[in-house]
Amino acid sequence: MTYQGVVLPVADLVRRAQARPVHEHTRDTRGVIHTAAANAAQARALLEAGDTETDLWRFVILQTLDHYRSTLRRAGTATAARLFQEEPAPTGSEHIDAAFAALAQYLANRDDWPAPPWTQDPTRTTAHWYPDVPDLFRGEAQRESPPAFRDRGIFITTRSLERA
Repeated sequence: MTYQGVVLPVADLVRRAQARPVHEHTRDTRGVIHTAAANAAQARALLEAGDTETDLWRFVILQTLDHYRSTLRRAGTATAARLFQEEPAPTGSEHIDAAFAALAQYLANRDDWPAPPWTQDPTRTTAHWYPDVPDLFRGEAQRESPPAFRDRGIFITTRSLERA
């Protein structure tokens, strides 16, 4: 089949592009789609189904981080912070409960919004948990773990919160 369209010079393409109205990017303020509280409920169900705490770190805590980043890009800081507005119910894992508080505090500090009061609950701590950190990198995790995590007994490397 032979192309039967019209090939335009670059100058014509530029003129056409400039003649079109510019659409300003507007932020979607409909709200949040996923919340830490909903993800905590999912964590409880996964734990009861036999998933490990490492699985929950990957599929619930890091997924909450992904939801936050997506909402932050789409709707801004105030809306993204609402992911953590409602306190997550206990999941059945002190590690995961502490991780929700650590993540909320970490993001609040990083992005300059007030952390929700539930993050200060002293029961949301654990003792020396290294989620998805191989033994080889535990020393690195102890040095690099952000204060919001370290203060709750969670030790991660700086790469632990990097997402594609």
